[in-house]
Amino acid sequence: MATELARGALRKMTTRLQSPVNYEMVVGEARVPLNALLGQSLQLEFLGAINCIHCNRATSKSFNQGYCYPCFRRLAQCDSCIMSPEKCHYHLGTCREPEWGEANCMIDHFVYLANTSGLKVGITRHSQVPTRWMDQGATQALPIFRVGSRLQSGLVETVFKSHIADKTNWQAMLKGPSTPADLESERQRLMAVCAAEIAALQQEHGLQALAVLEQQAVVEIDYPVLEYPRKVTSFNFDKNPLVAGTLLGIKGQYLILHTGVINLRKFGGYQVALSQH
Repeated sequence: MATELARGALRKMTTRLQSPVNYEMVVGEARVPLNALLGQSLQLEFLGAINCIHCNRATSKSFNQGYCYPCFRRLAQCDSCIMSPEKCHYHLGTCREPEWGEANCMIDHFVYLANTSGLKVGITRHSQVPTRWMDQGATQALPIFRVGSRLQSGLVETVFKSHIADKTNWQAMLKGPSTPADLESERQRLMAVCAAEIAALQQEHGLQALAVLEQQAVVEIDYPVLEYPRKVTSFNFDKNPLVAGTLLGIKGQYLILHTGVINLRKFGGYQVALSQH
């Protein structure tokens, strides 16, 4: 017999850094604790309606993980520089929303190393540590720079990108925990091979704006997973409105069911019903 747990617009899961990570699914006004549902049979049904996660306008198609097309075109948080921070154009006076840029981009950011599907470099606002790492499914993370703006974080990241990955292979990330890595040794290696380029950035922007972080503790993260899939098959509400199966784990923003996986963040704003069977 099915028991409906929640109904409403889907949002990305909330996380708390515990051992393992504590997850809640956000469905409308409800916050459904997920760790306690491991091993249980769940069903997520897409109810056929999508509402923009910014303006709540009904939309037939979602853009950029939850926005209607007008918001996607208008909002600074949907601009290309969010995915490519080195392209930040606030200083040129062309930011779509200068006040939003001041609050979210012209603030301290971290450049970090993370172990997701392997080692990678990434950037995040200081207020998003450690949330960003949990959202990516990182098992280890180490901040290596604290910088004064999103643009500066992107410039540092770009220096490192020719020597280390900057993307996560999500399928590999979902197949199991990453092999433990020595992030401090990797930090030292990158700092050595990129020394000249980092020095040039510091000369241009100032030592205080691009502060090297040393002797930082590696953050270790583990996830509530009973069993990892051998083969990763993903669900898509746009193709099939029904997602059902035994909940075997949660990692990043993915539910791992015995029938497949689903990235809940991808379907922000989708009206769904969550039930337990």
